[in-house]
Amino acid sequence: MTSVLASRLTASPLPGRSLWMRRSPGWSAGLVGLVACLISFAWSWQPSYWGDEAASIMSAERSLPSLFGMLDNVDAVHGVYYLFLHGWIDLFGSSELSTRLPSAIAIGVAASGTVVLARFFMGSRVAIGGGLVFALIPRVTYMGSEARSTAIATAIGVWLTVLLVHAVRSEGARRSHQILLWGGYSLLLALGIYVFLFLALLLPVHAVVVLVLARSHLLWRSVVAWVSASALGLLLAAPIFLAGSAQREQIAFIGRRPQVTVSEAAVMQWFDTIPVAIVAWALILVAVLAVFLRGPVTHRSTGLPGRAGLAVFVAWMVIPSAILLIGTQLVPMYSLRYLSLCAPAVGIVIAVGVAALANNWLRAASVLALVAVIVPAYAAQRGDFGKNEGSDWRQAADIIATEATPGDGVVFDQSVRPSRVPRLAMHLYPEAFAGLHDVTLTRPYDATTWLWDEVEPLTDALPAVTALDRVWLLQYSGSGDSRRETDVRTLTVQGFHVAQSTLVNRTRIIEMTR
Repeated sequence: MTSVLASRLTASPLPGRSLWMRRSPGWSAGLVGLVACLISFAWSWQPSYWGDEAASIMSAERSLPSLFGMLDNVDAVHGVYYLFLHGWIDLFGSSELSTRLPSAIAIGVAASGTVVLARFFMGSRVAIGGGLVFALIPRVTYMGSEARSTAIATAIGVWLTVLLVHAVRSEGARRSHQILLWGGYSLLLALGIYVFLFLALLLPVHAVVVLVLARSHLLWRSVVAWVSASALGLLLAAPIFLAGSAQREQIAFIGRRPQVTVSEAAVMQWFDTIPVAIVAWALILVAVLAVFLRGPVTHRSTGLPGRAGLAVFVAWMVIPSAILLIGTQLVPMYSLRYLSLCAPAVGIVIAVGVAALANNWLRAASVLALVAVIVPAYAAQRGDFGKNEGSDWRQAADIIATEATPGDGVVFDQSVRPSRVPRLAMHLYPEAFAGLHDVTLTRPYDATTWLWDEVEPLTDALPAVTALDRVWLLQYSGSGDSRRETDVRTLTVQGFHVAQSTLVNRTRIIEMTR
């Protein structure tokens, strides 16, 4: 089976393809990448920052000594991305548009790689469709508009797999050429793990790739070469594994969350909404049934992959997900975002499902249905409150900038988890809070080896209030009423009263004056 598939990988172009597709495969991949980049970039600046992005921005804005001191204590697994973002912000600033742009570019690079990779196993039209579907998946458009490392890691994962395919297919070529390919694989694997530790989940998938592609008489040679290159990559990445293990308590919060069920993962892992999940999984099922029922080889008439070819992408979808879903029962490790690196395979398999439908009318209808259910999710992501279920810090900062005056005090609700603490608005939009007195601050974050500021309860900071005539409270509206009212009562005892209260989206701004 594998030898037949390998011969098909170099088969002549599909009949009926355009001259552009036959002569310019690189251009088609590049064009898909450009479209994907634009889809992720469009309106990416519209939503307010949220907590994970706050960790990125605040860490990147530290001085290098402060950043290295923090990484020695926490978030070492994101250190390479923070260092990159440190330089990026120095050049282009820290606006939402600027800091989210690298992720949009990375999605374009990943989409191009998806087309290149899929073309090894199937016709160009199906491969191009896979790249375009990948660009539309809600998980992809979300991570492509976020100042985090996930999109960059996904791009590395795609091209790492492309490099693996080249290396396996080049077994039997000059030894110097093989050493170059396998050495590049080791280095790119190590880099990917430094960017995103869970990229190591691709290794079992790559084992499948090697078994599928290796020619029978070179199978063991290919296996040995891949195992050696993977071992070298893991050895180079050993420091980040050790650092991540030492700081594993940082993700202990996952164990305090309700366990994610398979059905929840089937929706939220890539598709965001139930309608998108229904259409997507229906097309995935069509792909699996059509390919596995039709036969073992690539079909020139349809461009569909053979069984072994589709198995690569199904394995990419299933194996990392299964490892995390099962493994989290023993050690809390599962997060929906961690499986973003499987999205390229999802896009390819969906495209195979579209191509497998009986006629062009059904294919067009399936694409329209997929786009129709994706558009509402895309629009919600690009709304003012599209991040983290409604983050509204920029809008709250705008109100403070308009209403507050230098010399006023400001107090932030500290009763919620770090990713939702309103205090982060002050660091993400500092101009709005310029001249205000941060009443409860004891030590700024960049003077610590932790991610956030050190603060004290308002009841311990009352001497700082005596000289103030107006104080602004920023409260998380999801806090319990008793906890939310504590600071109000404390200031009321000090002679203040509520002048006005404004609910933005989930942040309540309370103006208190004497």
